This record gives sequence, C-alpha cells and structure tokens, in this order.
Amino acid sequence: MVKIISDSTCDLSPELIARYDIDILPLHIVLGEEDFEDGRGISPDEIYQWSDMHRQSPKTAAISIADAMNGLEPYVSAGREVIVFSISSSMSSTFSVLNMAAEQLDANHLVTVIDSMSLSTGVGLQVIAAAEMAQAGKSAQEIIAHIEHIRPLVRASFVVDTLTYLHRGGRCSGLAAMMGGALRLHPRIAVADGKMAPGKKYRGKMDRVILAYAQEMEAELRAADPAHVFITHSGCEEATIAAVREWLESLGHFREIHVTRAGGVISSHCGPGTLGVLFIAGE
Repeated sequence: MVKIISDSTCDLSPELIARYDIDILPLHIVLGEEDFEDGRGISPDEIYQWSDMHRQSPKTAAISIADAMNGLEPYVSAGREVIVFSISSSMSSTFSVLNMAAEQLDANHLVTVIDSMSLSTGVGLQVIAAAEMAQAGKSAQEIIAHIEHIRPLVRASFVVDTLTYLHRGGRCSGLAAMMGGALRLHPRIAVADGKMAPGKKYRGKMDRVILAYAQEMEAELRAADPAHVFITHSGCEEATIAAVREWLESLGHFREIHVTRAGGVISSHCGPGTLGVLFIAGE
C-alpha cells in the first residue's frame, strides 16, 4: 500500500491521523533562542503567551533535511512507494527540502512530493483524499493524478480576528493598506494559486462575522464534494464554533464535519481567534 505522509501544517486531528495511518513531519517554531517542533513541546496558546510577553511575532522554519530523510528512510528501505504533501511552496521551503531529502536517499523513483498549493486543512483535505485511495489499494500514479485534479478545487479561506500576526509575518500581500485604525476590521483571507490574499472586509463582533462569512459560501458549500468539510480555528469561543457547525449540519450535505484546532505553525501566522471553513468545491 502507498504510504501517505504530510508536513505538520495539514492540521489534521490525532483521530484522523490515526484513522488514515498518516505520518507527520513537523516544521519548526522559533521563539527567541528556543526552537520547537510543531505539535511537540509547545501549544498554540503558549506561543501566543510568549508573543504577548515579548511583543514579537513567532518565527517559523521549514522541516530540516535530516528530519525529512529520517521520516522517509524506513519506507524507502522497504521499497515502498511514498506520497508526501507540503504546505504551499510559495509559503515555505518545505517542498524543496522534501525533494532534496528524496534525492539524498536516491529515492526519486519511490517518493513523490506534492506541493499542496494550500495551507492548514486545505492541505489536510488532499492528504485525506490520498489516504482514502491508498487504503482502497490504488496505485501511486492513480493517487497523484486524482490529487492534481482536485487541487484547484480546494477552497481554503478564513477570517482573522487580528491583523497583527499576518502583517508581521509578511506572507499575505495587500494587508499593509488595512493596518492603522483598522482594529475592528476582519478580512477574509483566501488561498489562490498557492498564495494568501485578503478579500472581503468585515466589521463587528467576531462571532457574527464568522457566521456571516460561512453563510456567504452557502451556494458553493451545497455544491461541494460532500465527503468532508473542515472548521479549522486557532482558538475561538466554543459557542462560535458550535454555531458554524450547527449551520453546516443544517445544510444536510456533508457526510463528515470535522472541527480541528490549527497547529503551532499556522497559529503563529494567523494569530488567535481565526476560523476557516475549508472544503473541496464541486465540479
């Protein structure tokens, strides 16, 4: 069976990782002089506490080539085909590092690295699609072809509570004009062609903003792939999350509605209070 691996930005829950037997390769979070592996040793809330205390935004770093090689080596040694997913190559050098690791192991014939051109559970949706096909006994070539087909259909967007983290991180163009006097401005950030860009701007209390953002996607959600939809957040009020889930359930369309907490790397860039609804659009 083809082995499916992802970097840690896929933001899948431990339950989904176990269900689909997915290996996770962690990126890094750098807080001052300390280096942490994403998902190990530090939580997103602790990252926010450090950021508030030091009045600095966290820094993140790609997977090390040593970690990438260590993650791939057992499967390469067993002669097993591997498909590895990375966060968008426009946002991180992880895609390049994974390819270099495959080359160092002389395993390009076994290892395929896929640039998700997305982030968070926009990556996770592709990982699950690949894992379901792998469990069904599909070949690597069949899985890769399917992912290349659905990748442009992945809809990854979110609404942020604070612009500070994204602005400091510099990974979302077009935010500078929103800074200054825009404390209650909540832009919708969408991923397109592997890059983040701001869209509609909301004002008001975040719980109302988030529900309005979700409801404005109703037509696309009703036509979406019904298998999976994600509510992914970086630390939102439980009532807000529950309201979005209840509304999605009312559509009667999706077989599984997953609620996931964004990991350390994604949280470091979007800041607390962010929520997104991510899915694969219909054809």
